[in-house]
Amino acid sequence: MKKLLLAFLFVFSPLAKGQNLYIKTYGDKTKKAIIFIHGGPSGNSTLFESTTAQKLADNGFYVIVYDRRGEGRSSDPNAKFTYEEAFQDLNSIYKKYHLKKAVLIGHSFGGLVSSLYTHKYPQNVSALVLAGALFSQQETYDHILNSVKKTHAGDSKTLNKIAYVEKLDKNSAGYRKHCFDLASDDNYFKMPNSTSASKKLYSDYETGEFFKTNIRNKNAPLLFYQNEKQTNIDSRPILKEIKTKGIPIYAIYGKNDGIFSSAQIASIKNIAGKNHFFLIQNCSHYLFVDQQEEFLSHIENWLN
Repeated sequence: MKKLLLAFLFVFSPLAKGQNLYIKTYGDKTKKAIIFIHGGPSGNSTLFESTTAQKLADNGFYVIVYDRRGEGRSSDPNAKFTYEEAFQDLNSIYKKYHLKKAVLIGHSFGGLVSSLYTHKYPQNVSALVLAGALFSQQETYDHILNSVKKTHAGDSKTLNKIAYVEKLDKNSAGYRKHCFDLASDDNYFKMPNSTSASKKLYSDYETGEFFKTNIRNKNAPLLFYQNEKQTNIDSRPILKEIKTKGIPIYAIYGKNDGIFSSAQIASIKNIAGKNHFFLIQNCSHYLFVDQQEEFLSHIENWLN
C-alpha cells in the first residue's frame, strides 16, 4: 500500500495557480519520447495507460500519458477546455521532462489537439500519429446521421431522434453529443468479433485499478463549446501544411470504426501516404485494445 501511495503522489505535475496535471511515464527516458493524447472532451488516458502504455515502452520508447486539464484525473474547477489551454499543458510536459521533440499519438478528439499543436509548434514534434483520430468533424457527424438513418429506415422512433438532431445548432455540445449517442447505440465503437486477447484486455481494465479512476467530467463538452471558437473543424488543410514542414504523419484506423465514412478514410490515407497508413481489420475505435498487437507493430515499425 505504501508503494502504491508513493507512486500515486509522484505522477502529478504542478501547474499555474496550484492546479495539478496527472502525468505518468513508462520506459527509459533516453529513448524516443511518445506523448499519448486522449479523446474527449470529457475523456482520460486510463484505457490506454492500463492496456498499452507499458507494452509500447517495452518496444523501446519513453511513453508519457496524461489527462488534460479539467478532464479525468487532472481535476481543475477553473479549466477552460480550449485548445490553447491544452497547448499550454503540453508545453509544460515538454518543460518538465526536458523534451526537445516528441512523437504525438492523438486518439479520437486527441487527434485534433495533436494536429493543431503540431501546426503551431512544429519544432516540438518529430512525428504525428493519428490513431482513430477525428479530422473532419462535420463529415463525421453527417456520416453518423446518414448511416444510422439508412440502418433504421423503418424505425420511426430512431428517425424522429435523427430529425431532432438535424435541427440543432451544428456548433453545439448537444448536437455533438446526440450524434455520438446515436453512433454508440448502434455499436459504432465496438469491434464486430471480439478476440480472446481483446476480451482479456477489456476485462482486466474493467476489473482493475485504472477503471476506478475512469473519471468523466460531464461539464467538459459544454465548457469547450462555450469557450472554444474552433468547435467544428476540418484539420486536413493544416495536416497538409504539417507535411510540407517535413514532419511525418502516420494514420492508423479500424476498418469497423463506424464514425468514419470510406471517403474520409480514403482522404486521410491520401494525406498520410500509402506507406504511412494502415487500416486494421476487425477493429473499431479503440484500436490499441481491439487489435493491440497490430497497433503496436505498426507504431514500432513506423517510428523506428
